[in-house]
Amino acid sequence: MRRRTLLLAGTAGASALVVGWMAAPQRSRLGSPRLLTAADGEVALNGWIKIAADGGVVLAMPRSEMGQGVHTALAMLAAEELDVPLAAVLIEQAGSDKIYGNVAYSVLNLPFHPLDVEREDGFGRVKASRWVVGKVAREIGINATGGSSSVADAWPVVRMAAATARASLLGAASLHWRLPVDELTVRQGVISHPSGKSARYAEMARFAAATPAGRVQVKERAAWTLIGRPAPRLDVPAKVDGSAVFGLDVRVPGMKFAAVRLCPVIGGSPGRIDASRALALPGVERLVMLPAYGGSTAGFAVIGRTTWHARQGAAAVDVEWQGRPAGSLDSRSIERALRNAVETQAGFTFHETGDVAEVEGRAKRTVEAWYGAPYLAHASLEPMNCTARVADRRVELWAPTQVPQLCRAAAAMVAGVELEDVTLHVTLLGGGFGRRLEVDYAAQATRVAMDVPGTAVQLSWSREEDTTHDFYRPMQVARLRGTLDDEGQALSLRIQSAGDAISPRWFERVLPAGLRATLSGLQLTAPALPGVSSLSGPLDRPDKTAAEGLFNLPYGIAHQRMDHVATRSGVPVGFWRSVGHSHNAFFAESFIDEMAHAAGADPVAFRRRLLRNAPRYQAVLDLAAAKAGWGSGLPQGRARGIALHESFGSIVAQVAEVSIEQGLPRVHRVVCAIDCGTVVNPQILAQQMEGAVAFALSAALYGRIDVRGGAVQQRNFPDQPLVSLKHSPRVETWIVPSEREPAGVGEPGVPPLAPAVANAVFALTHRRLRQLPLALDTDA
Repeated sequence: MRRRTLLLAGTAGASALVVGWMAAPQRSRLGSPRLLTAADGEVALNGWIKIAADGGVVLAMPRSEMGQGVHTALAMLAAEELDVPLAAVLIEQAGSDKIYGNVAYSVLNLPFHPLDVEREDGFGRVKASRWVVGKVAREIGINATGGSSSVADAWPVVRMAAATARASLLGAASLHWRLPVDELTVRQGVISHPSGKSARYAEMARFAAATPAGRVQVKERAAWTLIGRPAPRLDVPAKVDGSAVFGLDVRVPGMKFAAVRLCPVIGGSPGRIDASRALALPGVERLVMLPAYGGSTAGFAVIGRTTWHARQGAAAVDVEWQGRPAGSLDSRSIERALRNAVETQAGFTFHETGDVAEVEGRAKRTVEAWYGAPYLAHASLEPMNCTARVADRRVELWAPTQVPQLCRAAAAMVAGVELEDVTLHVTLLGGGFGRRLEVDYAAQATRVAMDVPGTAVQLSWSREEDTTHDFYRPMQVARLRGTLDDEGQALSLRIQSAGDAISPRWFERVLPAGLRATLSGLQLTAPALPGVSSLSGPLDRPDKTAAEGLFNLPYGIAHQRMDHVATRSGVPVGFWRSVGHSHNAFFAESFIDEMAHAAGADPVAFRRRLLRNAPRYQAVLDLAAAKAGWGSGLPQGRARGIALHESFGSIVAQVAEVSIEQGLPRVHRVVCAIDCGTVVNPQILAQQMEGAVAFALSAALYGRIDVRGGAVQQRNFPDQPLVSLKHSPRVETWIVPSEREPAGVGEPGVPPLAPAVANAVFALTHRRLRQLPLALDTDA
């Protein structure tokens, strides 16, 4: 072959590969039936769908159920396309193939300004970036449940998988009966022909497995019978009768139990240890040292016959703790350092339009304020736990996790085995909120199980260990400055904020495990977990997650600049429900209220003027205001506040009705309006809004983590209470109709609550609360 011919052939081949890679449709994620294990009578039709012997449908489920209703929502997508009752869909944990990766999780995290997204027509910068990131994410295939992305990710692929299975089943019936396929219909999982022939899916499943689906089209919206309608959750019966299995419910014959005790000082470690008294206690069997796995603080675990025995033993260990080598941490000094960072460092400019400095120089009316938010713990009702068994160079895990692949990778590294030698069973999660995006507890459980080979060990944390060794929502501060003209029109908005970068810290802890899981084909060798950062790249690069909710405001103010200083305090930080939006919405929406007040304008009318080029946002604002009766009278001693915020692709406005009781805001009613695109199950959406309000209100009124001398001061719920049923507000949810693809609903209900309450407090008392948690006796 001539050199030129060889080069052309090579170029053509490479181009074909690139074009093929670029043009691969969503059906490239359908996967092979071989990815599913078929029990007796089951037939797998692709990597997502099996037909059971009774004609039911089995859906491979890659996402974790932590109360958000995702098992029901994804099952509804499959049931819709296959024309079966929702109750006929069974859930089966998906394997680790890349087709189960969460592509939307990466795409939705791109740092675009929402108005750029709204304005874009055709295939512009936003769409091109999303497309490329989507393709890359599809190739890598990281499986994660988070970022309110599960339904958005499943929307194209689960529907396509189910529609493809349906097409194969119809094709099989057509061939078997020698009848035109377009004369066949499906109802409740039964294929029928006007001639009287009929068959359940199970009767055609084996023929369907050998029948090409041909051209497949998902249902048109007008044909939907399930999507968009309230449907009962599939996970409720098992949770009511007690058969549901959470992490702490796992029981394996002969298993033992372990309790964790970590150094109370963040980043510290055990010094001298005397376990003789502990090991002499009945039922206490062994002490295992725990290095700082996955970013955790070092400590030890005690194995016992039961969890109670293990905890008695852990408490009886005589230990001298060593402090953090880099010195003690203190949240008061960290807050001062953050304010200093805002005043002295430019930070990274996430968004800039117009000329803010020029407008500030000539403006006659300026509004300026500092805002702050403390560290927050996740406080999942089910504390951290994981069950592990190590034997014959194999690891078996039972874990409530949001990142199954990374859990497996962490266990593999700790045990020194190959990734494929780790089997993981994902249990139900008793709350996640981002805490179970970490792998520290899985690494610890593996290490403990290595000391008793062949025996399963359930490692669990106490509530106190959970509270004092979390990966916290980072403390943040922000200085906001706005200018107004003589008519009260907003001229400029400048926001400068500072706080620990979240994503880099998470990558630092978890990426080595992720690389081992996802890039093994590239022969990359990931080092052990403790102290590893070499594969994480620059760790203090601009962090979108810490700044989101400030740089992407929808308001049409001509001159804007948003800067963020990414810091590294030493306090472990991580993803907390709605992440940066959770505190940045408080800063931004409280300050917009301040500007409205300075302009002498009604808060809703002020926002409406700024949203004249953002009709989706304006519609949500209007709906919330109308349903709340904005402007109408309230009983003496009550007032309303409003806030509007977009996160994870959904726009939410909330109106809070508030009074003051014993120095704290008492919230009586919250009216939510949401535009989240197509709604799969409005009943679950309303539940998500109700849960988000209770979660966010607990944080707004009581949530804080203080660090003194390197140790977290709060230890249990008396130190950081939840809102009680008695004090929970009535929550109403109203949906803006939309035919857009679905966006998130698990987190967007959190960010607007705190500013809506604070704005109501101002309307009632004329006191502006600029610090979380909200308290009238600490701020003015």
